[in-house]
Amino acid sequence: MTPQVNKPGIARRKLIAGAAAATFAIIKPSLVCGSQANSTVEIALLGCGGRGGWIADLFARHGGYRLVACADYYADRTNKLGVKHDIPEDARFTTLSAYKKLLDRKFDALIVQTPPYFHPEHCAAGVEAGKHVYVAKPIAVDIPGCLTIGASGRKAAEKKLVFLVDFQTRASEFYREAVRRVHNGAIGTLVTGWANYPWNVGRFPGPAKPEERLSRWYCYRELSGDFIVEQNIHTLDVAAWILNADPIKAIGAGGSKGLRSHGNIYDWFNVNFWYPDDFVLSYTGNQCTPGAPVEITCRIYGSKGTIDTDYYTHARIDGLKEPIYEGGKWKHGALYTDGTVVNIKEFHESITRGNYENATVPQSVRSNLTAVLGRTAGYRGVPVTWDEMMKENERLEPDLTGLEA
Repeated sequence: MTPQVNKPGIARRKLIAGAAAATFAIIKPSLVCGSQANSTVEIALLGCGGRGGWIADLFARHGGYRLVACADYYADRTNKLGVKHDIPEDARFTTLSAYKKLLDRKFDALIVQTPPYFHPEHCAAGVEAGKHVYVAKPIAVDIPGCLTIGASGRKAAEKKLVFLVDFQTRASEFYREAVRRVHNGAIGTLVTGWANYPWNVGRFPGPAKPEERLSRWYCYRELSGDFIVEQNIHTLDVAAWILNADPIKAIGAGGSKGLRSHGNIYDWFNVNFWYPDDFVLSYTGNQCTPGAPVEITCRIYGSKGTIDTDYYTHARIDGLKEPIYEGGKWKHGALYTDGTVVNIKEFHESITRGNYENATVPQSVRSNLTAVLGRTAGYRGVPVTWDEMMKENERLEPDLTGLEA
């Protein structure tokens, strides 16, 4: 089901769901999908590349998890991770269909860290197999994938399974408090805003063979969704969180400046999103500027103040007479790690306490669809409405020729 645009004015919209305000339903330990309350949750990792290996370490450090199986297309990755985390050789799986063998194993939760194109299929299979699901952003590369994730989240709730999408900013106490205050009217009526994500990624060699193409998935539109979906969704998600509405339409531009010698994604985007109540969000993103500032920023201006956020440094409200944090600076640490640690902690708490609200799913569907709208407008260079995009229901299919099924 498509997320609905909220009808009241943006300044009056309230954030109903959020991890900080979740109400936990306490149930008998024996009913928590095989995991006793306060006991070890057995997990399996799907996707053992750079981020997969990194997040496996964070799950291990939590102390409430035990990694019992893993899968990836590449055998060297599964073996490296298997040796490090004492996973038996018969619980390490490879090839594109490795997730099917993985899901035949007995464990509690599936951790999905594969390229975004595969997320809807892998998450749906996990829920169908009766596993809790923890998945990296973005949830999908296209509209059908977003809708599949939305359906999987609802099905998980019906089956008393936890489904969590890992957005680090939504786990930050500073972001949570700042957004809560905006929803309670701290900056008045929302007027206008912008979101920005410059990043110098360097240059990649080419051309790529099939297996190299899969390992460099972030350079391919059909596997990554383009960088506006795969990476810049971070800043668009913050805007979607603050505005708590679907955009009505978008118009934009984008292109390539020769950054990559292979791949088919853009190097830059510039998109304006129109929201209800004549609110316009201006977004810029690029990956082609050496020495670009290290920032993932979102700033929304209101009639009484401003909410200003940066993934790397702060989330604050300017204009408050009595800031809640000392000095009004509202500074935070490295969200890439700190936010993930919080999400891992809250995933465990939701499983062991029986909280199946799965509030991060509809939030992530909205922000992912917003990024897809921006990509579509950037590609076409003409206005594209939300309703038009949803009706077209465009699907992206990667070229997997030459890969072992």
